[in-house]
Amino acid sequence: MIVDETIRGEIRKRLSGECLFDEPAARHTSIGVGGKIDLLLFPRDAQELREVVGFLREREIPFLPVGNWTNLIVLDGGYRGALVSLARLRSLSLRDDGHNGVRLLAEAGCPLSELVSLSAREALAGMEFCAGIPGSVGGAVRMNAGAYGGEIKEIVESVIVLDASGATRADAREELRFAYRNLDLPAETIIIGAAFRLWRDDGEKIAGRIREIVAMRKEKHPLEFRNAGSIFKNPRNCPAGRLIEEAGLKGTRIGDAQVSAKHGNFIVNRGQATAEEIVRLIVVIRQRVFENSGHNLEPEVKIIGE
Repeated sequence: MIVDETIRGEIRKRLSGECLFDEPAARHTSIGVGGKIDLLLFPRDAQELREVVGFLREREIPFLPVGNWTNLIVLDGGYRGALVSLARLRSLSLRDDGHNGVRLLAEAGCPLSELVSLSAREALAGMEFCAGIPGSVGGAVRMNAGAYGGEIKEIVESVIVLDASGATRADAREELRFAYRNLDLPAETIIIGAAFRLWRDDGEKIAGRIREIVAMRKEKHPLEFRNAGSIFKNPRNCPAGRLIEEAGLKGTRIGDAQVSAKHGNFIVNRGQATAEEIVRLIVVIRQRVFENSGHNLEPEVKIIGE
């Protein structure tokens, strides 16, 4: 895609936030790979997001929203179009409903860590399972993030979206179709925020559970290397990591991309890995696991670009 000066100028008129051209994705993805992105845009707020997305649709410029760049692999050829970062949408507030319940309102760019910290300070239960998850609110809702016995769908009260027509609406929990690691929304719908229903509880108990989960993550996950989180979804009643380890794949390496020696469902960047090496390793894992167990692993990471 050719991004000429006219398009650059029109985008700058609509965007007070950062606007980057030909930006290497490797500077942003949590696993540290990816070629150049034609346009990387940072709307300042929901209104600016609406204007920028409207312009991209009007000009038929392909685009995707991105959050915290975790669970995302951009191929080495880069991305032809615009990646629209929601990182500046970080409003966060609490509203007491008067019945021992509290509504936590968060925009899509808020890191989950901020929600967990706020919950702990205010002695609010329900968010503990998110401790240590590196993503942001938008991505967590979109993929129905979960860990240690909890899922986002259990605490979501409503989700605020920007639809394909440019309209903003709030969808109540009862209207949303959550599934394992997925929220079924039309492809062009962008999550711009969510309301979570939490409840008051013993502060020490909440803090203790958060510390416990963080400690387990440090023990089990290869946090010493850049990674994209869990590579595959867990098949029903069978962790993907166990299937990968039983196939003898722990430590398997292609270039600087390696199946973690600590947790089979992580691929780590040992230093200078490319997206091609990571994708090749994903193919090897899927083939070997299928041959060994008959399970066809489904990727949890999103792969974009060319």
